[in-house]
Amino acid sequence: MRTAKLGELEVARIGLGAMGMSHGYTGAGSDDAESIRTIHRALELGVTLIDTAEIYGPYVNEELVGKALKGRRDQVVLATKFGLVAHDGRGPWTLDSSPGNIRTAVEGSLTRLGTDHIDLYYQHRIDPNTPIEDTMGALASLVKDGKIRYIGLSEVWIDTIRRAHAVHPVTALQSEYSLWTRDQEPLLPVLRELGIGLVAYSPLGHGFLTGALRTPADIEALDDSDFRKNNPRFTGENFQRNLRLADEVQAVADQVDATPAQVALAWLLTRGDDIVPIPGTKRVSRVQENTAADTVELTSDQLAALDALTPAEGDHHTDEQMAMIER
Repeated sequence: MRTAKLGELEVARIGLGAMGMSHGYTGAGSDDAESIRTIHRALELGVTLIDTAEIYGPYVNEELVGKALKGRRDQVVLATKFGLVAHDGRGPWTLDSSPGNIRTAVEGSLTRLGTDHIDLYYQHRIDPNTPIEDTMGALASLVKDGKIRYIGLSEVWIDTIRRAHAVHPVTALQSEYSLWTRDQEPLLPVLRELGIGLVAYSPLGHGFLTGALRTPADIEALDDSDFRKNNPRFTGENFQRNLRLADEVQAVADQVDATPAQVALAWLLTRGDDIVPIPGTKRVSRVQENTAADTVELTSDQLAALDALTPAEGDHHTDEQMAMIER
């Protein structure tokens, strides 16, 4: 597989998001053995960047990834996140990037992952109660101590990125970026000016762009714990209107004898060699399909057609989730 650069960190062009193995999607946590096989197969196919977070579960996804990587740690650029769990008793889904909380969080993640260092450690969401300078200062200390190698941010905007980068180099920004979520594009020149890579989560539109969900009955069949049941793009009239996006991606896929997932990933790979999609899956067959996108070639006409897709209807998260995202 080709490689990409996230700052000074070199990784394979396509990574693996582990969240859905334990959290957020229908069937999560139901087959850890298959999830571990999926991670192992990803490594065999050349994937190097494996992405998790302490909030996924919470905690159980890091434990799963740690189990899968036992004896294979040196093959992986291991990324995890902090900041959505407060370790003072307030619990999960609490924004806390204070230095004290970071020190507690990193020790827990190191233990669960079974490693003595984390390659890429992200602030999961901005903490409005802690200046980014204080957060970055704590992270810089962890770099000095050898507990983490590189620092990342997630879903922040220009001012925060510049302020953070002034304290210590930021290696990567992780944000949602795909054919149906393109609001990161105005930020790309700033990232490139500063030498920061972009890690694109949900590059397949939470599965929508694959064509797997076509009717309201498909949505109803999802587990109640599946966050797509309340996602504005998957409900009501928005869902019906957004089907045209999946249809247009499928049309290009038919032209190049590929799957819609492969086309969506191949499009992202043309956006720059500093952009790394991390499609999530818990199945060996899907990781094989996704990594094969590295070989899909799109013509200029096909890229133009994909660039011209009508924007998706509805926000890409709920109002509560959007409140945690800087724009």
